[in-house]
Amino acid sequence: MISKLAKGEPSIKTSLIEVTDKLPNKPPCRVFIKNEYEQPSGSFKLRGMGHLMAKSIERAHELNKTNVETFASSGGNAGLAAAYASKHYNLACTVVLPTTANSGVIKQLEEMGAKVQVHGAHWGEADSYLRETVMKSVDASVYPLYCPPFDDPLLWEGHGSMIDEIVNENQLSPEECGKIKGVVCSVGGGGLYNGIVTGLQRNAKFKDVSILAVETFQTPTFSEALKAGKVVTLGSIKTLVTCLASPYISAQALANYNNHKTHVQMIDDLEAVKGSLDFYDHFGILVEPACGATISMAFDNTKYLKCFGDLSEEDIILFIGCGGSAISEDLLNQYRKLYV
Repeated sequence: MISKLAKGEPSIKTSLIEVTDKLPNKPPCRVFIKNEYEQPSGSFKLRGMGHLMAKSIERAHELNKTNVETFASSGGNAGLAAAYASKHYNLACTVVLPTTANSGVIKQLEEMGAKVQVHGAHWGEADSYLRETVMKSVDASVYPLYCPPFDDPLLWEGHGSMIDEIVNENQLSPEECGKIKGVVCSVGGGGLYNGIVTGLQRNAKFKDVSILAVETFQTPTFSEALKAGKVVTLGSIKTLVTCLASPYISAQALANYNNHKTHVQMIDDLEAVKGSLDFYDHFGILVEPACGATISMAFDNTKYLKCFGDLSEEDIILFIGCGGSAISEDLLNQYRKLYV
């Protein structure tokens, strides 16, 4: 188990591609997409999950614990990241999914060797079942490692590496780095958002770069928390954008909002779906509507980029193509019928 750490963390470096001239409508600035759908598990979540597991395995080793097993709850992508990282580190993995989970995701999890259980109407119920029932019933010889999908500093540290890469891998020149005016990301529980803040804050030249956090009217965890001034748990969640369907946002997201310049924008589920359709139609790449929410800001919703101020043609906005595996051409075609 421990020897696997020598191979490093399971996430990979992803490309940063300019798409300014490939968009159907001329944007007010240069548009770059950080292609996190290139991660082996299909989404950015592998960065944080792999980092969390690496650090947790180190702690287990210090405690002389060798029989480590991982336990994750997920709307899909965090579970896939947990399963992939567990396989990388030779650990047994159990994932609990809500009943809304995509059958394709379940198949992928099983192919990675994870034990899959389906329970609850949404992620919150699946997570409670995992922690209160599944993990409490494991054999006493097992050292259980809980892998939260978005609410852990180690996850945010790992996610922040996508920002580090832009500098360390020279994905943009020093002059171009100085032209970055903002980052656009989707937000559900806040893990990606917190990771981006972490990455921006630990790179001095990016400390003042603003963030546009996009959520849907159907999953308004961030907006409701800001309105109340505290974390709010949503009573019910009915959405097409299932991977943003967290019942609450992390407390750290609220703290980051107060300490890092952030704009929160709500759009409709159908606008997020349209973002996925546009991305596929123009670039041939499948991404979930959770990612489509961000992508829509480069297509039909460029008006929201005004939150970054008066942008020039030389200014740069980074769009985090967070990815997502709960998508297929068939499902995309079903979404397409919503617009007929």
